[in-house]
Amino acid sequence: MATQSPFLFLDDLFSRLTGGLRPPAWIVEEAQRRLVLLVNHVLMQEPEAQARLVRQAGRVVQAHWRVFAVRLAVTPAGLLDIAAIGAQPDLTLTLTEESPFELAQAALRGDKPTVRIAGDVQLAAEINWLVEHVRWDLEEDLSRVVGDAPAHALGEAGRRMVQALRQFAAPAPGQSPAAATGSGQNSA
Repeated sequence: MATQSPFLFLDDLFSRLTGGLRPPAWIVEEAQRRLVLLVNHVLMQEPEAQARLVRQAGRVVQAHWRVFAVRLAVTPAGLLDIAAIGAQPDLTLTLTEESPFELAQAALRGDKPTVRIAGDVQLAAEINWLVEHVRWDLEEDLSRVVGDAPAHALGEAGRRMVQALRQFAAPAPGQSPAAATGSGQNSA
């Protein structure tokens, strides 16, 4: 018999609280701009990533989760920018998992979320390559601010914390991930 996860209650509560709430448009726009700045910072550290995106210049990708959506246009420099209002997406990526807690648990396990893909296959392949190969070297960026030794120590502490969280979120031996989260079927 599968045990009910406490996250089901939290998911229900989260859905009720956010069901009618939407952040103001200016907050959404600013958050999207900050996201684009961060993604471009990471892309600029990977010449191969930029070269792949240059081939897709002018294409528009829409990412969607729950009520949140962002449309990004690929620039001729191989970076991303907020797409013009009314721009039709060439590729739409929709996170199918509605629960933020399930997404967090999957991320802690190192799993990728399930994504529904619609549109240009070649652009989807390039985006998949980016997801597979491009990583933010946070420790390198931090070393520019605080120096190499403190950045390495903070990076090591962060890696240990992530490892501990992954072990905490991992299912018990012999238990499937679905049963650990309470999404398995009960049988009598």
